[in-house]
Amino acid sequence: MTKVIGVRFRTAGKIYYFAPGKFHLKKQDHVIVETARGVEYGQVAVGPMEVKKEEVVQPLKSVIRVATKDDKRREEENRKKEKEAFKLCLEKIREHKLEMKLIDAEYTFDNNKVLFYFIAEGRIDFRELVKDLAAVFKTRIELRQIGVRDETKIRGGIGICGRALCCHTYLSEFSAVSIRMAKEQNLSLNPTKISGVCGRLMCCLTNEQETYEQLNNLLPNVGDFVTTPEGLTGNVHSLSVLRQLVKVIVKLDNDEKEIREYKSTDLIFKPRSKKPKLTKAEIKKLEEVLDEDKP
Repeated sequence: MTKVIGVRFRTAGKIYYFAPGKFHLKKQDHVIVETARGVEYGQVAVGPMEVKKEEVVQPLKSVIRVATKDDKRREEENRKKEKEAFKLCLEKIREHKLEMKLIDAEYTFDNNKVLFYFIAEGRIDFRELVKDLAAVFKTRIELRQIGVRDETKIRGGIGICGRALCCHTYLSEFSAVSIRMAKEQNLSLNPTKISGVCGRLMCCLTNEQETYEQLNNLLPNVGDFVTTPEGLTGNVHSLSVLRQLVKVIVKLDNDEKEIREYKSTDLIFKPRSKKPKLTKAEIKKLEEVLDEDKP
């Protein structure tokens, strides 16, 4: 077994694992570690834990030291310098008339590199821009193209629920989200209702997906034939997934029809298919606005 800790380098960023070495660390502690980008300042997001050696990506680097007051001061200075770097890069982009939208600037802790994040419709030839920036900052420059979800994660915002965006507060990585999830949860398939600030399907659709899958498997589909406890047969009119109730249009002896509500466990029906089917019209309508399963 190997002892590791999980470290984040930005809010809701991906967690990377390091060996704590001789240091006694706990969550929220700040540490200095060596990464592929150089020496970085991070916060312990996952406290010390034992994992199997084969589960660790080698080589596992150790924590260099616990962050000191000087380290924290330097990190704060870097955050201030990033604002100036952002403004300068923005000016250079305008000078070169490049079709790109600058999102963020980031200094590595040791100032060995400055990273600029941007979005663009296609590929951008920014070689001349990099030369200009390198001449100004006297250090390595990296321009990284990101997607609209990454842009929203960096900038943050408020979702339609009225709370801070999940991706900006706690989601380390994006999960695959599909239109089928909205169908499974019986949500409106209106793109404006199920898309987030980024214009893609809302990440929170994954939060209750497992629960809805389990509950839906205990229910018939709308339109299915079922047999009621009284021995009557009818078609399913509507469902209450969370309450596990089914409204059925039953045919009475006098040929009249009536809607009655039953518990799903009281009905006899064929098990439903696990995956809800989307009509061609629904798929076409949604694909015009949303790119399914793309981060």
